Amino acid sequence: MSLMARQDTPDENTGRLQQIRLAYTMTRKVDPKIGLILAGIGIGTLAVLLAIGFAIGHPVYLGILGFLAAIVAVVVVFGRRAEKAAFGQLEGQPGAAAAVLNNMRRGWTVTPVVAATRNQDAVHRAVGRAGVVLVGEGNVNRLRPLMTGEKRKINRMLGDVPVTEIIVGDNEGQVPLKKLQMTLTKLPRTVAPADVTRINDRLRAMGDLLSNAPIPKGPLPKGARLPKGGGRMR
Repeated sequence: MSLMARQDTPDENTGRLQQIRLAYTMTRKVDPKIGLILAGIGIGTLAVLLAIGFAIGHPVYLGILGFLAAIVAVVVVFGRRAEKAAFGQLEGQPGAAAAVLNNMRRGWTVTPVVAATRNQDAVHRAVGRAGVVLVGEGNVNRLRPLMTGEKRKINRMLGDVPVTEIIVGDNEGQVPLKKLQMTLTKLPRTVAPADVTRINDRLRAMGDLLSNAPIPKGPLPKGARLPKGGGRMR
C-alpha cells in the first residue's frame, strides 16, 4: 500500500470551487446580506483573537490561530445559511420531502413516491434502524388513506416492525421540511442492522411483485376488463 496521501486533481478542485460558487449565488438570492455577514464574522473573529494576542504578548501565534478560527467560523455560518436558503427554495414544491430524504446520511434507504395521487400528493418510504418511516407531502386529507394503505401492506409483510408516519408541513402535528432529517435521526433505533437489510430485501421484493402484477400501466380504455387467470396484458 502506498504511504503517499491522495492528492486532489486540478479538475476536482475546480469542481469544488464551482460548487461553492453556485451555493453562494443561490444563497445570496435568498439572503442578500450573506457577503456582509460572512465578512463581519471572519474579521470579527480574527480581530478578537489578535487583540487577545497583543494583550498576552503573543500576537503572531494568536493571529495565526485567529485566521484559522475565522475560516472555520465563516464555513460553519455559510453552511447553515446555505442550507436554510435551500430549504426555503424547496418548501412548498412537489417532491421537496423526497429531495431532503435523498440527502440523508448513511444508514437510511429511501424509496421516493411509493404511493401518490393525481394532485401530486406523495408518500415516500425510508428504512433504517428506526424501522420503516412513511413520509407524506401534500394535502392531509388525501394523504391519510394513502399512508394507511401503505402501513397496512407493510404490517402484513413485516409483522411487528415499527412503522412511523410523518406528514411534512407547518400545521399542528406536522413536521416542517427543515426539521425532517433531524426528526428521522432522533427516532428510537430499535432495529438491528441485519434486520434492516432483511426489511429492505422484503420491501424490494414486494415492489417487484407489484411491478410485475397483471395491471395495465395507465388508465383502462372504456369498456376494457382486466384479464382473468393472472395472465399479463399484451
